[in-house]
Amino acid sequence: MKLSRLALAVMLLPCSAFAEDSAVQLDPLIVTSGRNAEPRQQATAANTLFTLADIERLQARSVPELLARVPGVALGNSGGVPQLFVRGAGTAQALVLVDGQRIASSTSGFARLDYLAIDNIERIEVIRGPRSALYGADAIGGVIQIFTRRGEPGLHPQLRLAAGSHRTFQRSLNLSGGDQATRFNLGASLDESAGFDRTHDRHGADRDHDGLRNQALHLKLDHRFDERWQVGLSLNDQRGENGYDDAYDFVPGHPQDEFRVSSYSGYLEGQVGERWSSRLELGRTYDRNKVTGSAFNDSRLETTRHAASWINRLQLSSAQQLALGLDWYEDRLEADTAYQEDSRLNRAVFAQHSYDNGRFGTELGVRHDDNQQFGSQDSWNAAFSLPVGDDQRWILSYGEGFRAPTFTDLHAPPGWGANPDLDPERSKTYELQWRGDFTAARLEASVYRTEIEDLIAWDSIGNRMENVARARINGFEAALAHELVGWQARWALSLVDPRDRDTGRTLTLRPRRTLSLDLDRRFGAFSAGASWRAVSRRYADAANTRELAGYGEFDLRGAWQSSSDLRWELSVRNLLDRDYAVASYDRPTGPNWTDPSMAHPYRESGRTLLAAVVWTPSL
Repeated sequence: MKLSRLALAVMLLPCSAFAEDSAVQLDPLIVTSGRNAEPRQQATAANTLFTLADIERLQARSVPELLARVPGVALGNSGGVPQLFVRGAGTAQALVLVDGQRIASSTSGFARLDYLAIDNIERIEVIRGPRSALYGADAIGGVIQIFTRRGEPGLHPQLRLAAGSHRTFQRSLNLSGGDQATRFNLGASLDESAGFDRTHDRHGADRDHDGLRNQALHLKLDHRFDERWQVGLSLNDQRGENGYDDAYDFVPGHPQDEFRVSSYSGYLEGQVGERWSSRLELGRTYDRNKVTGSAFNDSRLETTRHAASWINRLQLSSAQQLALGLDWYEDRLEADTAYQEDSRLNRAVFAQHSYDNGRFGTELGVRHDDNQQFGSQDSWNAAFSLPVGDDQRWILSYGEGFRAPTFTDLHAPPGWGANPDLDPERSKTYELQWRGDFTAARLEASVYRTEIEDLIAWDSIGNRMENVARARINGFEAALAHELVGWQARWALSLVDPRDRDTGRTLTLRPRRTLSLDLDRRFGAFSAGASWRAVSRRYADAANTRELAGYGEFDLRGAWQSSSDLRWELSVRNLLDRDYAVASYDRPTGPNWTDPSMAHPYRESGRTLLAAVVWTPSL
């Protein structure tokens, strides 16, 4: 699919012709870029923000569905197991936080974003580019932070019921309220779907539809003692069953993952002095997967992480800030199979200095991590920003990142190829950004280069995991938000060239070009919207001999606010019923099992409909 010419046309749209969009003019705060609330336009890291209004307007029903709109983000799905590529980096090379807590499994390194209940999400911040100087391990491609819903003064119940294709049924009940001092949000949801057959080949147990049952419970409580001090508590729990395809003829049953993803956190935040603010965070996350009916992975894995952070912000002058912090977390593992080690401790200290006198700005940060298993790691970042007039800004930055080896990489049972001597994967990223915040539009563009060393990969000679691979990723991103003849439009473009530095081949499952467009408009009590996403071809194997075709997907949505209490919604995904795949599998044959000629695609869903009613009675 030729996206380059279309992308050029988008970039040349005459911004002066756009009507004023008040949403574009607002500059919301963002937290994740500097671990401190700051205006989004001043954050040095490339970023994307989804608010609660965005989630409702787009009628998004999952976190991956939102992330597909972010420039530089590509999605994959292997038989029901989602994959996430941020700026060409791997799934485990993006740090995922929920209210400040890491939720990725310590065995797989993956965060199951598809399991998170969208009805409990208030905003999502996506930082593109490394942030290990602030967050430590896993922040190579970027950081995704999810903030759960907070209460509002008064009492506000909400009931949502939905039904759609593949025997999908969704129910959620939410109650928020409070006063000026204390606010709460309490909710529960249950999502069920019969799913569909991702393999389409009618072989063995793969001929079944892979359903999902996800029940969630969440609570958030915030209390302000006075103008200086506040405290809060957040509890999130998702659990259920998810069917998937193993892609092997001889599987005796139907592979299924009984999962649980939960996070609990609390904070105390206050103004210690006139120039000193401090925040203490405590948290616990839990990830459980019990797989049944699989040929090779019939087991139980449970990882628990306890964490603590102390973040201090010193206002040295009107132009200078200094952030100082301590991080601590401990991972513990329980499994049906005996791992050689089942716990590890990580301690870190970090500092970041920021300076902005209105004519230019600088940022310099450093972090030192000391891990019980893989040793110590230092990470740096630096940025120089130059405002041009009142509405443009250039940012030149350098950042380092690293990914920690997982329990499976280091301590899997004998015969699995674990290597306790593995070093972390390390990256360096150089980036130039330009931002323009005009009357009618907000336009952002960035060009970057990332070099990754010591990638952990299977060494066929030693029959175990080794630091043997290297990667180089060049990329360009652009995003545009504006209003066009009454329609609110948002574009996102990404051009990525991710290569193995040793072979020169493109990294697997990463599309080189993606383009997305969202158009929405309100007509009194009615609203309508459309989304289009185009994704170029990708390679299914490291040798670049098998390709998965590019595709385009077109969605429609509409809503009717029939009264102040009642809203009706209808969405159609993949309206044109395109048949496409974002990953494939090799069906094992013969003594060597892998036969390249037997590659099969994991298909994505065809056209689907979802109708919903949302009731928000006034109390």
